[in-house]
Amino acid sequence: MKRIGLIVFPGFQVLELAVIAAFELANIHAGKPVYQVELLSEEGGMVRSSSGVSADTRRFGTARFDTLLMTGALTLLPTSEKVRRYLRTSLRRARRVASICTGAFGLAEAGLLDGRRATTHWAFAQELQQRHPAVKVQPDRIFTNDGPVWTSAGMTAGIDLVLALVEEDLGVETARYVARKLVVYHRRAGGQSQYSTLLELQPRSDRIQQALLHARANLRDTLSVEELAEVAHLSPRQFSRAFKADTGQSPAQAVESLRVEAARALIDEGNLALGVVARETGFGDPERMRRAFLRTMGQPPQSVRRTARQQAGALATA
Repeated sequence: MKRIGLIVFPGFQVLELAVIAAFELANIHAGKPVYQVELLSEEGGMVRSSSGVSADTRRFGTARFDTLLMTGALTLLPTSEKVRRYLRTSLRRARRVASICTGAFGLAEAGLLDGRRATTHWAFAQELQQRHPAVKVQPDRIFTNDGPVWTSAGMTAGIDLVLALVEEDLGVETARYVARKLVVYHRRAGGQSQYSTLLELQPRSDRIQQALLHARANLRDTLSVEELAEVAHLSPRQFSRAFKADTGQSPAQAVESLRVEAARALIDEGNLALGVVARETGFGDPERMRRAFLRTMGQPPQSVRRTARQQAGALATA
């Protein structure tokens, strides 16, 4: 059985306890208790989260864990010397050490990230780099894996990280089962951007939001203004005006951004030819996709794929 230790502290973000469900569902799929999750803290007992909800924990000890996960908080909180000491020891005693969100600061303060690639919540990535220049901060990744040390972006990105851990341990089918049960994508690639096109557009109108959701779910279609206007129950002229006023972009620009985002995720996975990626995301042909990548990302799909393969090669070597 793989013992999982989840480290919490006063003021931790309670949402990050959601990763426990992923391990629980993996046990159900395996038909046996593969994982045993324990909550750990410096003093043991009840530990209060930032929301006021408390969790019952056991005190740090000498027990060995397969994987230790350091949680984070909504604000940057100092890591105690006892926690730092425990983390330093854990890298020698555990197979993997990981952090969720700003938990990366705890790993960095313990020296576990020196010389390693790491990520954290996008809002704190610059601060992590400034405080710990020896860390190779990758600010726009969902999660990173550098040897035995894993780090994730903020909040729900911890679920993506744990899905990757489950996949490493039990295979892709188990990870897919867990993702379906959690009703999340299986799974966002580690190199996928933390930023979401839909979040960036932030439409105020429910009608425009519905049209964008329709576009993201049907990227292979033509997605003309007429089609999107029909989804929004507006005339094409009304829709174009309302869309621009709500998002600051034309419908065509927004659809292109959605397609680039989807294509980048497929390219990061590395399994499909660029021509197939172009067809699956509605570009139709690689040249049209290349021009869109240059407009939105400043580099062609080939460069994105080359970077993804170099990172995968570096991780394999590590």
